[in-house]
Amino acid sequence: MPQLPEAAADQLPALEPAPEPPLGQLPGTGPLAVPARPPGTGLAIPPRPTRPPAVPAPALPARVEPPLPPVGPPGPGTTSSTVALPLLPLAPAIEPMFTRAPGLNWAGPGDHWSRAWASDASRFPVAPPFPAAPPRPALPGGSAFPALPALAAVPGAPALPQPVAAVMPVAAGAGRWGAEQPPTAGDIELIRSCLAVVEPVADRATAHFYALLFLRDPEIRALFPAAMDLQRDRLFRTLLTAVRDAADPAVLAGYLAPLGRSHRKYGTLSGHYGPVGECLVAALERYCGSHWTAEAELAWRRAYGQVARVMSDAAEQAAKTSPPWWQAEIVAHRLSTPDIAVLTLRPDQAYPYRAGQYTALETPWWPRVWRHYSFAAAPRPDGLLTIHVKAVQAGWVSNALVRRAAPGDVLRLGPAEGGMVLDHADGADLLCVGGGTGIAPVTALVEELAAHGTRGRSVEVFYGARRHTELYGLDALRRLARGNPWITVRPVLSQESGGAGAESGELPDAIARRGPWSGHAAYLSGPPAMVRRTAAALRRSGVLAERIHHDLPGEPAAR
Repeated sequence: MPQLPEAAADQLPALEPAPEPPLGQLPGTGPLAVPARPPGTGLAIPPRPTRPPAVPAPALPARVEPPLPPVGPPGPGTTSSTVALPLLPLAPAIEPMFTRAPGLNWAGPGDHWSRAWASDASRFPVAPPFPAAPPRPALPGGSAFPALPALAAVPGAPALPQPVAAVMPVAAGAGRWGAEQPPTAGDIELIRSCLAVVEPVADRATAHFYALLFLRDPEIRALFPAAMDLQRDRLFRTLLTAVRDAADPAVLAGYLAPLGRSHRKYGTLSGHYGPVGECLVAALERYCGSHWTAEAELAWRRAYGQVARVMSDAAEQAAKTSPPWWQAEIVAHRLSTPDIAVLTLRPDQAYPYRAGQYTALETPWWPRVWRHYSFAAAPRPDGLLTIHVKAVQAGWVSNALVRRAAPGDVLRLGPAEGGMVLDHADGADLLCVGGGTGIAPVTALVEELAAHGTRGRSVEVFYGARRHTELYGLDALRRLARGNPWITVRPVLSQESGGAGAESGELPDAIARRGPWSGHAAYLSGPPAMVRRTAAALRRSGVLAERIHHDLPGEPAAR
């Protein structure tokens, strides 16, 4: 399969805009769905997007009413008390700009995985109808035009789920939940005692929870991957963290708010929170045994109500400024080693992020299976994104991206996440450590420093790999160092003797030998075991814990 060199991605001629489809025909469904390829190329690349991120349709879309008819006596066949006012169609939610991309293969709402689990939409909870419209001005003779009917009352209008921006009560019966009040100290103790009982059988409890949820609302199954093992672990870990921090609302919000924003990419709707909470309580009741009492149930309902409020509030705020996901076309795919690919992506809308952050990515070959990949470059003026992917053994997504993906394929991206970003107001020297493809965010951080200035700081970059042939990003780092004398690059090889300026040994040991590092701010990225060992070595070397930055989930220094 032909591959497009990375440097040539911006040299291809831009496509002329495709003609608009006839009225009533959806984009991408007619004969104009695939544009002609530019002469002399084997790949058609849509022009670079220029529009800013669109804002989703509000939960309660504003009704647009036609102008009032002229005041006067009613015409033949009409009465003064009835005037037909047609409803205008609602504006669509965010739509991808790549509807005419060649060979469009994508994953998301409406794909084959969603259709396989689709059910009657009328069963799904929807947002309440519009509030009553204000009274219209009275016409001469005392008559008035009637207000428009609520959207849900329009004959033939389907009951569509509202986006998560519509923050509904946690459940239809909010009073039954008793979730208006946050959990008390006694509630937290009850919850912890229940978790202690459930933890030994957490696998069975979470399996029962998902079985209840999918039996009650089969369409929710489409939001999850086919294999649920990782999802079960994440649920229990999230519950443990939420309970641990329930007594500190600020810490709890710091943990749950990013989850609420991130869950928008899964297609989370406001109506999902109620069924999830009810099924969670039912599963806990079964597996808590004698520890399950009326007081324990109330405690769990209060705790879950607090969790749902924090997550839905964060999703509502995010929906005002950004879409729930982006579609990104692969415009360049280059193998740096037999197992590592460098992918250049062109998102369908402007994608905001900082150097050091990462994104969750979904491929069309493994729907609802998301994997995290760091950005390998600082934000670029052309809006393109770069990620590094290493094919790991039995890695579904990584092997598909390295060995199957090609220019023209369309991926789905969640919003940028992670707190491993630079503080340009801090004057401390920097220690950047990257192992394997963990060098990607380190390179992005160094690029951002080179662009914004270091303010007198020095940067030490340690780049670890097993063999010299795996140091695929070394040349780019050395080019940066040649133009910026404040950068020092130190490659470290764990399974080969040093050569060409490389040191030998394990990366954490090589860093410790070059210490002490007190006074430095450290940024770590790579395999989890390497990051943990390096963080421990740096703490022993005098680096304060709050100055050690990484994004390992569940780790205290993940900030």
